[in-house]
Amino acid sequence: MKNPMQFEKDIANLKLTVVREFDAPVDLVWKAWTVSEILDKWWAPKPYRNETVSMDFREGGRWLYSMISPKGERHYCRADYIEIKPETFFSYIDCFCDEKGNATSELPNMNWNNHFEQSGDVTRVRIYIKFKSKENLEEIIKMGFQEGFTMGMDNLDEYLASVQSK
Repeated sequence: MKNPMQFEKDIANLKLTVVREFDAPVDLVWKAWTVSEILDKWWAPKPYRNETVSMDFREGGRWLYSMISPKGERHYCRADYIEIKPETFFSYIDCFCDEKGNATSELPNMNWNNHFEQSGDVTRVRIYIKFKSKENLEEIIKMGFQEGFTMGMDNLDEYLASVQSK
């Protein structure tokens, strides 16, 4: 793979750091992260698929979506947007929820900070994910977050290559 994902676990500081470069301009990468129709094409690790229920990408807005298993099982999540600086940065709190967006307390919340930076023909996405406790961080890792998110980033790479080759 040309642009492998860097994944760092910092248990002491309750943080995951993910860095991935894409051979695409920042405006295209930004849209892939902020437009629901595009997110649905890459967010879920295969063989799952993603389906947006609703999305209001603005500070104070929310994205409600489900990841759907090959057997049709739905796993709902919600992103509550906190801060947005177009084509540069956005942050949100991600939680597991029911189909109406009501947060569940059984699974941990994550505080995401996503940074976008273009250098030449490459856009670097740097993601910092903070947790409330060591147990929450370890639970997400145990659930396969690193493997699933790596697959999602590979899906995004494929999507970006496909739209640029047209």
